[in-house]
Amino acid sequence: MKINEVVLSPVLTEKATLLAKNKVYMFYVNPRSDKNKIKQVLEKIYAVKISSVRTMNRIGKVKRVGRSMKMKQLPNQKIAYVKVSTGKIDLFPQA
Repeated sequence: MKINEVVLSPVLTEKATLLAKNKVYMFYVNPRSDKNKIKQVLEKIYAVKISSVRTMNRIGKVKRVGRSMKMKQLPNQKIAYVKVSTGKIDLFPQA
């Protein structure tokens, strides 16, 4: 897998910003990527030392959409919780 295929985007929610104070960052990742690959890619992109990676698979919900209220399956997601030992990941870069 290429680098841009492993890590899709950072999670920017209230929970993620609270965890960032303790040097734990959340990222949406490719469902087929493993913990070692996630760690290697994030260390290369952000130039930090990562101590641990925890992953979670979130099953997509079934929603009703449209005028006829048909059922639609939302996609499955994989989220990685990354704990940084040295350095800092700047999710909101200043211009």
